[in-house]
Amino acid sequence: MTEILLRELAPQVLGALVRRYGHFDTAEDAVQEALLAAALRWPEEGVPDNPRGWLVTVASRRLTDLLRAEQARRRREDTVARWRVPEPVRSGDDTLVLLFMCCHPSLPPASQIALTLRAVGGLTTQEIARAFLVPVPAMTRRITRAKQRIKESGVPFGLPPAAERGARLRAVLHVLYLIFNEGYASTSGPRLLRDELSAEAIRLARLLHRLVPDDPEVAGLLALMLLTDARRPARTSADGALIPMAEQDRGRWDAALIAEGVALVSAALPRGPTGPYQLQAAIAAVHDEAPSAAETDWPQIVALYEVLLRISDTPVVRLNHAVAVGMASGPRAGLALLDDLADERISGDHRTFAVRAHLLEMAGEREAARESYEEAARRAGSLPQQRYLNARAARLA
Repeated sequence: MTEILLRELAPQVLGALVRRYGHFDTAEDAVQEALLAAALRWPEEGVPDNPRGWLVTVASRRLTDLLRAEQARRRREDTVARWRVPEPVRSGDDTLVLLFMCCHPSLPPASQIALTLRAVGGLTTQEIARAFLVPVPAMTRRITRAKQRIKESGVPFGLPPAAERGARLRAVLHVLYLIFNEGYASTSGPRLLRDELSAEAIRLARLLHRLVPDDPEVAGLLALMLLTDARRPARTSADGALIPMAEQDRGRWDAALIAEGVALVSAALPRGPTGPYQLQAAIAAVHDEAPSAAETDWPQIVALYEVLLRISDTPVVRLNHAVAVGMASGPRAGLALLDDLADERISGDHRTFAVRAHLLEMAGEREAARESYEEAARRAGSLPQQRYLNARAARLA
């Protein structure tokens, strides 16, 4: 419980410190030390009445110490010494402001996303590297450089003017998308689901939708999250094992989330221009509205993926398109598309081997399917995914 609370409060505390004092990189170090202190003390002493205020107070004092140690000149030393920790702490949530700050135009798009995942989403560098399909050392360097550029830019802490929001909005949406995906299908560790991450992504997407209610892609992303999260109750068994969509009890899907998501994407699509999140939400809606797996409208899903490929031709979209074609036109058609997918960013990913295994199994090539399932299991980082893939392989032995 403490871990979930700290994850929720971390970006709010970081936002509060950056708003008051600036020094993004040093503020993050101070917040991490405050979180560590809370993790050690709260289980024994109890959670304080105002946990956010407690964290801001501790982090502010630590930030003051860090800045004093950092400054060589007496003038800076005296300025820092005059700072007072504000009490009581304002109850506002600066998370959305922090989100836009991390997506400042002075940073390259990839750095915007990586820094926000670290500062706002609370993901580890390893998780972010996996999401970007890049080595961990490269991601570490990227995040470090991004922090330094934020520090040097002198960007004021606050929401950007309306005229500048569009330039940052696409990176912000991508950030929220990656945070949600890590929560819905964890790339590492013993749990398939990390509910705190997906819930935080949905919360931030709702905040963003209230800020820019007329943007169809913001509505599309929120719809995609809701339509996907609606299946969460049926995605795992009582012991945490993964249940594929075709085998899920659709009676356990959240009908209210499905209705909300369908309404959002239905209202967004006619407004245009049509973007990738709206199309992915439309695909999710086709899945969610099918009474059973056998009644899924795969030709419609293929058509939506083909539109998506025209505006967002990524290896993951191509992989999902191959699955849809395999379901609509037969496994050989899907395997032919998979053979053409030679993108090095996805060719070694466990998902590619899992898709190939599934299509080979559908085609009756049991031995080749078993080998692909086993290879997918070896490459998967999540224990539930490894167990599921190994179980599929064992079934074909």
